[in-house]
Amino acid sequence: MYVDVWGGEMWIDVLKSTLKYGLAPKSWTDYLYLSVGGTLSNAGISGQAFNHGPQISNIHEMDVVTGRGDVVTCSLDHNPELFHSVLGGLGQFGIITRARIALEPSPQMVRWIRVLYSNFSAFTHDQEYLISLHDQPQSQKFDYIEGFVIVDEGLINNWRSSFFSPNNPVKISSLGAGSNVLYCLEITKNYHIGDNPKTIDQEVEALLKKLNFIPASMFTTDLPYVDFLDRVHTAELKLRSKGLWDVPHPWLNLFVPKSRIADFDKGVFKGILGNKTSGPILIYPMNKNK
Repeated sequence: MYVDVWGGEMWIDVLKSTLKYGLAPKSWTDYLYLSVGGTLSNAGISGQAFNHGPQISNIHEMDVVTGRGDVVTCSLDHNPELFHSVLGGLGQFGIITRARIALEPSPQMVRWIRVLYSNFSAFTHDQEYLISLHDQPQSQKFDYIEGFVIVDEGLINNWRSSFFSPNNPVKISSLGAGSNVLYCLEITKNYHIGDNPKTIDQEVEALLKKLNFIPASMFTTDLPYVDFLDRVHTAELKLRSKGLWDVPHPWLNLFVPKSRIADFDKGVFKGILGNKTSGPILIYPMNKNK
């Protein structure tokens, strides 16, 4: 199953169009108001990438305008060198004008869970364990795995936004964390409205039992699939209403190997940054073979 999309279309419009048929792309970015051609020229990474790979791993075919002005159709079997060069090529090898995107049956609802860690090793161990289950049946794995670092106590309440309850303020000290730096594991389980709620509860509980988060730190909510995927836009609208969206916000993405992630935590999260930033620090666990 696939959909042909113009390179200038926004992912939010792709989602709305495919949902009419009960289908959706397999892999996403966290922010949907980006163009298809734009994210495919980078990578397109979100919490589904551990399972399906980034967006560039879920493309069947493209039309590309080359530097000579030619319009060339390329795929794994037809002009494969151009196909691989353009995907993640930062626009240096051609401009994507059409992409054939892989689809899958779309869930209707999402169980969205956030839990906190004070120990970085426990946090990364659990992330690595969860993404190792990518080949397991759907009932035995989460559908979305991400995480972020909290180095500013003010974030611990903003971080839940209006999606989560309880709404009462949370103090880091009240969690018995013993550290000024916390790590949040963000996970979801997809389901359909007609599914047995007890079954969803049991599947989630079985997976959570194997994790080592701070017991009192779990926050959970259920919401429609489209609302979960479009959650960053909801936050954007709140920031715009306060005049905070258009302020300068440098954005840096890095791939850090497993062998050096503990050093990165010590040197950057606990060292250089300390409590000097209020910006989001996201951690996406990735499977290299995806």
